[in-house]
Amino acid sequence: MDHFQLRNGEMFAEDVPLARIADEVGTPVYVYSRATFERHARVFREGLAGLERKPHLAFAVKSNPNLAVLSLLGREGYGADVVSGGEMARAVAAGIPAADIVFSGVGKTARELAAGLDERIGQFNIESEEEGVELAQIAAEKGLKAPCALRVNPDIDAGTHEKISTGKKDNKFGVPIDRAGEIYARLAALPGLEMRGLAVHIGSQLSELAPLEAAFLRLGELLGEIRGAGDTVTHMDLGGGLGVPYKKGEVYPSPADYGAMVARVTKDWDATLMFEPGRVIAGNAGVLLTRVIRVKRNANRDPFVIVDAAMNDLARPSLYNAWHDFDAVRPSGARMVANIVGPICETGDTFATGRDIDAVGPGDLAVFRTAGAYGATMASSYNSRGFVAEVMVDGDEFAVVADRILPEAITAAERVPDFLKR
Repeated sequence: MDHFQLRNGEMFAEDVPLARIADEVGTPVYVYSRATFERHARVFREGLAGLERKPHLAFAVKSNPNLAVLSLLGREGYGADVVSGGEMARAVAAGIPAADIVFSGVGKTARELAAGLDERIGQFNIESEEEGVELAQIAAEKGLKAPCALRVNPDIDAGTHEKISTGKKDNKFGVPIDRAGEIYARLAALPGLEMRGLAVHIGSQLSELAPLEAAFLRLGELLGEIRGAGDTVTHMDLGGGLGVPYKKGEVYPSPADYGAMVARVTKDWDATLMFEPGRVIAGNAGVLLTRVIRVKRNANRDPFVIVDAAMNDLARPSLYNAWHDFDAVRPSGARMVANIVGPICETGDTFATGRDIDAVGPGDLAVFRTAGAYGATMASSYNSRGFVAEVMVDGDEFAVVADRILPEAITAAERVPDFLKR
């Protein structure tokens, strides 16, 4: 459920007409619903109510790093799952306690590892033995012990898009599960590390629970092996990955279904479970509001609906051939079949082809739905278009939570060196 609904023939975000936001902020613009974020955060937490211990929940910052979003979720009791020093700094700036931050990612630099230690973050998810050795050295030099989990690659096909699959043996993430026990033991012997657990994350936008269950079962076997060898495991990080419906009518596993599976698989683990949901909380909490520039009609093919949003604002369709429902803000009831494209000089700047949509014309407003995750965070300034603005709605009011960065502001940060002026 989300809070972007039609009222008397016009789409609202909670109690704010989207047309009002377009008039005051301009388009394209991302619009987030506070009520939807809060509802999804609570539904996910309630889905895990059957666990024997209170779990640790950390929002996957990469899905939506906006400070307002992070602050809101921090108020809901969520920590932060970060994959860069920049995301860690954002989480801290948003008021999330450092002890609730989990630092994942395969390419943490020495500077980032040191920053995490200085902040006293709650956990490093180590992705390789080499990373663990480096972290141990940095921590020892600071007189600290880094709390760590070892990320395991279980060689499970998540059944999702190949570019967001992370748990197969040919993916770059984690250590091979058949070597994880020996690596864990060697890392546990290093003076700068406090090895406390295992971590797994096999991919994003999963449509079925079976791959997750298979991964968790393998992780449970490894847990027994490591404890049997005399090493300590107190935390088990099960990552995220639950998918959300992008097309009307799609049905995905609910957090309650997920929670029931997790409770069944982990009932004998005797460990604190950790989760890093992202898309399942943020996806349907945002839309990308856009305005139609013109409709280009060609003989013998569907017309092009050219909108002012582009692949630099919403990259998922061009990257993954991803689907986003496209709805008029003031639908007339008429329909049309069209290709939806942006103004960028790339054929890849295409949001949909041959799509049955609300009939729209020049100047009409429309939304790309389910854009709250992996939307603004993946934006660029390609074609010198600048960066899209972001707005959050709360009941009958709204606020700009990320300014539109205009092309001239980006140009002002560049320099022509003196040697090119001679």
